[in-house]
Amino acid sequence: MRHLLDTRTLDRETALRILDVAEDMSDTQSREIKKLPTLRGKTVVNLFFEDSTRTRISFEAAAKRLSADVINFAAKGSSVSKGESLKDTAQTLQAMGADAVVIRHPASGAPQTLATSGWISAGVVNAGDGTHEHPTQALLDAFTIRKRRFGTESRGRDLSGIRVVIVGDVLHSRVARSNVWLLATLGAQVTLVAPPTLVPQNVSLWPVRVVFDLDSALADGPDAVMMLRIQLERMNAAYFPTEREYSRRWGLDALRVAGLPDGSIVMHPGPMNRGLEISSEAADSPRSTVLEQVTNGVSVRMAVLYLLLAGERDDERGGDQ
Repeated sequence: MRHLLDTRTLDRETALRILDVAEDMSDTQSREIKKLPTLRGKTVVNLFFEDSTRTRISFEAAAKRLSADVINFAAKGSSVSKGESLKDTAQTLQAMGADAVVIRHPASGAPQTLATSGWISAGVVNAGDGTHEHPTQALLDAFTIRKRRFGTESRGRDLSGIRVVIVGDVLHSRVARSNVWLLATLGAQVTLVAPPTLVPQNVSLWPVRVVFDLDSALADGPDAVMMLRIQLERMNAAYFPTEREYSRRWGLDALRVAGLPDGSIVMHPGPMNRGLEISSEAADSPRSTVLEQVTNGVSVRMAVLYLLLAGERDDERGGDQ
């Protein structure tokens, strides 16, 4: 694997390989000593042009647990135009000898530009670009669904027959886009639920069913309900009448959670707007996988960095085994 830029072009075999290596990484994280020597001598740069706490810390933890050197580069706020800033920064990282660059950028397509521009020879991981994609979030979500469903027998399994409902601000959500493509590739049936104003125009081209009523979607008995954060900071228009109205029609509350079938899980990529798209009762219920997703995110990002930087050494798969 040379880069990880999106899930739309990620084939089933590669996706399953990442998830299976993540299983190996997850196993090592239950040891007393969590660190592996696998990427010793490698340098991973976290290049974040947008604010992030969870994703940056998750990638940093993943790299450090594989013994890589980590450089955190907070590029947000540069006065240079995006194109020049990205090029100048890339050439600086190249001069530093970066082996992998984890990039988050407000412009859709920035990771693709970095990977194909010739400015840098490092492997590139997209940690979220504009409203385009966030592939490692989708991978950790798929990992979480698979782990909850199959437990210790997860390895090698896809998500055929699994029904996933994704609810909320699909229009602005790179998490939703990455999940749609990955879950469909892995065989899951995906339903999107949102107000009509928060459904993208090109959604007819996606491998999904779209409904506008949350209760009718939940009545079908989904295996996983994924709530999306309402991205108020990206909204410059009235996409719904009031927050109270949104919460009533499209929010996940205790009553809706109680009606879900046994074994159905509640997911959220974080950070959560408690009381808006999800109630505290739903977020903290035994069905909730929110904290598991954070834990699994480290294992999945370890797997991605491993496959990017050491994947050719198959005999060392999973570290120092």
